[in-house]
Amino acid sequence: MTATADVTPLRALDQFELDYAAQRRRSKRAWLIASIIFLALFSFSAWLGDFFKVTQVTLQDGSREWRWIIPAGIPRLGEFIERTIPTLRWESLAADVAEWFWRWKVWFHLLVETILIAFMATTLGVIGGFLLSFPASRNLAPNRGVMWVCRRYLEIARTVPDLVWALIFVFCFSVGPMAGVLAIGLHSAGALGKLYSEVNENIDMRPLEGVKASGGTWFDQIRYGAVPQVLPNIISYTLLRFEINVRSSSIIGYVGAGGLGQEFREALSLQEYTDLSALFLIIFTTVMIIDYGSEKLRHHIIGLEPSLT
Repeated sequence: MTATADVTPLRALDQFELDYAAQRRRSKRAWLIASIIFLALFSFSAWLGDFFKVTQVTLQDGSREWRWIIPAGIPRLGEFIERTIPTLRWESLAADVAEWFWRWKVWFHLLVETILIAFMATTLGVIGGFLLSFPASRNLAPNRGVMWVCRRYLEIARTVPDLVWALIFVFCFSVGPMAGVLAIGLHSAGALGKLYSEVNENIDMRPLEGVKASGGTWFDQIRYGAVPQVLPNIISYTLLRFEINVRSSSIIGYVGAGGLGQEFREALSLQEYTDLSALFLIIFTTVMIIDYGSEKLRHHIIGLEPSLT
């Protein structure tokens, strides 16, 4: 009995080590295959994207040579950035800055329009995404048919880029902020609906079962069982989407949908490169302020106190 008791654990340990070694070999083999597939897909995508392209470039002496496109194009990027930097002298700094932001009144008006477009579009997107996220959730949908329709609608809304939606609405309603609001709002509804539905699928179902057991309808289950659980995440995603929409609304005017985008288009067409850097600083400052305010508001709503460290 003693010999048998001594041998059995050793055999079990040996079998465990063999199984562990076999599992390690399978894991290494899987990682190797996955790495090879990834590198193959990456290389193929880089080839399609002309990352390996060799093209002719004009040198400073006027001669032309064949060069790899990436190192040949990087100096052009530096040249473009150099053109966007204005001439600022300390002795005439105020005058130089005033010349740099020479259209500040027009830009300020368009900036306000850009923010309002983003605000209204985010509001429409939140309403649409919030209402459709519950029937689009696998654990909350009243039936599979409703879930399928809601999911397909949200997919279409977010799959089509907001610039394409803007072109469609400009064709329908002419140029102006309305086209931008509808385009960004529709795209935001699709994106937020997807995020909201994923949050909904991770909730605790016991509160909903309690509401249902007490005679509550499907709407009562959503109102009293689901919404309180998902509200903090909805607020976070909404504030993040508003920041994204500010950037989108600043570009969407490029196709005539209002906002600062029309100034970007005009500056590029007229090769006013310093105007581009001024517009970039305006957008960057605005997004930074909105991001800071959104963070403070989100922390205040969810009751998160700032860390002392």
